[in-house]
Amino acid sequence: MELCLQKGRPLSKERRLDKEVRCYDLLDQLGIEYERVDHEAAMTIEACAAIDEVLGDAAICKNLFLCNRQKTQFFLLAMCGEKQFVTKDVSKQIDSPRLSFASAEYMEEYLDITPGSVSVLGLMNDHENHVQLLVDEALLKAEYFGCHPCINTSSLKLRTKDVFETFLPAVHHDYRIVRL
Repeated sequence: MELCLQKGRPLSKERRLDKEVRCYDLLDQLGIEYERVDHEAAMTIEACAAIDEVLGDAAICKNLFLCNRQKTQFFLLAMCGEKQFVTKDVSKQIDSPRLSFASAEYMEEYLDITPGSVSVLGLMNDHENHVQLLVDEALLKAEYFGCHPCINTSSLKLRTKDVFETFLPAVHHDYRIVRL
């Protein structure tokens, strides 16, 4: 499959999941421009290397869905793809000891996303704000932001400013900056 960058949503909804289409609908409704590349399922940041080349100057995010030990607080950590996640560093900054990866069941319940498809855009499905967004400060410095539209067979390139100043307020989510 040859990867090529396309402007906006797919021409057809055929073979697209409803959650992906809802993602495009919301971005279009908010007037957020984006470019898209369709590809084979990308389950890891390593699998995104070729996609990264096509997206160009977009900061490719590693997205981790985390929770506290009691499973009463949930976090979506968006971090630069090349960085390593060190639990104790993040735990200390957010005053939540013993962070661990949250289960796929919570991911689907709160974000309507499956493992490998975790994305900031999934916050559009978290109407009761169960999930707090944590953002690596380095991501905020990039002009463009790369993420999945709630499915890992497409990737989007959006302006970072649009994600944090338009999208997040529209879905009633704030974010907390962490240093990794």
